[in-house]
Amino acid sequence: MIFGRTIALCAVSLVPLMAAEPVTGGILRVAQRAEPRTFNPVVAIDAPSRDVLRRMHADLITIDRSTLRAVPALAESWTQSRDGKIFRIRLRPDVRFSDGHAFTAEDVAFTFAVHQDAAMASPQRDLLVFEDKPIAVRVKGPLELEFELPRPYAAAERLFDSIAMLPRHQLESAWKAGKLRQAWTLNTPPEEMAVLGPFRLKRYKPGESVLLERNPYFWQRGRPYLDGIEFRFLPDEDTQLAQFVSGHLDILNRLQPRAVQYLESRQVAVSDLGPSLEYNFVCFNLTPGKGKPMFQNVAFRRALSEAVDRRGMARVAYQERAAPIWNPVSPANTLWSMVPQAKPNHDVALARKTLEKAGFRWDAQGRLLDEKGQPFGFSLLVSASSAERIQMANVVAADWKELGLAVRVTTLEFRSLLERVTNTREFDTVLLGLGGGDADPNPEMNVWLSSGSMHLWDPNQRQARTKWEGELDQLMRQQMVTVDYGQRRAVYHRALRIIEREQPMIFLVSPHVVTAQSGRVGGFQPAALDHYTLWNAAELFLVRQ
Repeated sequence: MIFGRTIALCAVSLVPLMAAEPVTGGILRVAQRAEPRTFNPVVAIDAPSRDVLRRMHADLITIDRSTLRAVPALAESWTQSRDGKIFRIRLRPDVRFSDGHAFTAEDVAFTFAVHQDAAMASPQRDLLVFEDKPIAVRVKGPLELEFELPRPYAAAERLFDSIAMLPRHQLESAWKAGKLRQAWTLNTPPEEMAVLGPFRLKRYKPGESVLLERNPYFWQRGRPYLDGIEFRFLPDEDTQLAQFVSGHLDILNRLQPRAVQYLESRQVAVSDLGPSLEYNFVCFNLTPGKGKPMFQNVAFRRALSEAVDRRGMARVAYQERAAPIWNPVSPANTLWSMVPQAKPNHDVALARKTLEKAGFRWDAQGRLLDEKGQPFGFSLLVSASSAERIQMANVVAADWKELGLAVRVTTLEFRSLLERVTNTREFDTVLLGLGGGDADPNPEMNVWLSSGSMHLWDPNQRQARTKWEGELDQLMRQQMVTVDYGQRRAVYHRALRIIEREQPMIFLVSPHVVTAQSGRVGGFQPAALDHYTLWNAAELFLVRQ
């Protein structure tokens, strides 16, 4: 088991923690580049929604972002059987939802039934179901539950992190009616959303902000210190910086290099934690009948990866505050990263040889031809709210132009982009970022399993469409139940080698985590896991000046 291990991250230069005693009151103001898509934690997959929801909800067991250890939350204690299959959990007494309704073991059982319901398509389901066998949840008393796992799970305690406990009294009828996916929309009145986290929803203003207020029933007595948190929707970084230096924002969660330079020029201290656990990538649409037929050719995908200038991308888009990557594991994650191997970086000659060997040809103008002998081109979607990803997309397009490809960089509002990628599948390629929630591989089961909702190149498959995806499924499930760390690491690395070989995603860079605060935020402890600055929101306070 690896619960006690920590990850060796790059050296951290933190803003000195304030010696001031915690005080209550005040609204913490935070910038957010995009609006949430939903207030429903069961179906939320976008970062803006999760950033808000994680402040509103609570886990049974949570991962302390400063130590990476699993610590008690709504569960005050737990035990595990010798065979690793049975978890017995005891809940804290006298915990209440934000509407005053008692939280009991029945709410926990309801929550797990919802997440394991295939019809809900929860992104958590792939972590909770193994070989179509769900975790059995048995209520043993008002505050006691027993979880029986189909097989021993590696890092089993971490299963309980980031699964928001749901109010059975509010949502059970919607679930039974098959309408829970449509519940808790952006238009739902705040009083109809009972939560267990330090804050609850007070107000949502489309195009402007989300305001959370202190949950008067929060289980940690005397917490949170803040009256509330306001998420201001500011897609433009210049606007964020202007509001920050003028005193209208308290925290900037992820700074990009240009912003760092600007703040440092004004003597504002920043915290650079080194490479994050996030990975940026280009993903092909490999869904049959949706993506371009040429995308199905692994040699084509591999050649495009060989032609990408990752180091130049880190320099241009991030001014060296990013690490080049060739798989989804950041070099910061030393527990799971592989021994570095020589990788091609912007080797156009090698990429052309790869294409030639696979039978590809060019016309007299140097344009790469498709299977019908026509010049081949496609679009690359990228979020309009991320200047750095737009820069990366332009670097990628320029690199691929050297191969004779015409690539159209298309910017879309983030929610529209997600709609195309996760629902309609109307796209060719897309540049996105994932990761950062945990160092362990298990939380990303829904990305790598062919049945996963976040298996972005071809999601929600009933069974693996390709042999290599079937192998990847088998290895990811095997590592999930391999308790010995050394053996599990070896299995996971076999899965990574398949991903590197098949290139359904072209991995680009892992950006640094760089944050800033106004100087009046007490308890500020930025961490390398998402959420980088608000993970301990219940402990934050505003220093009186």
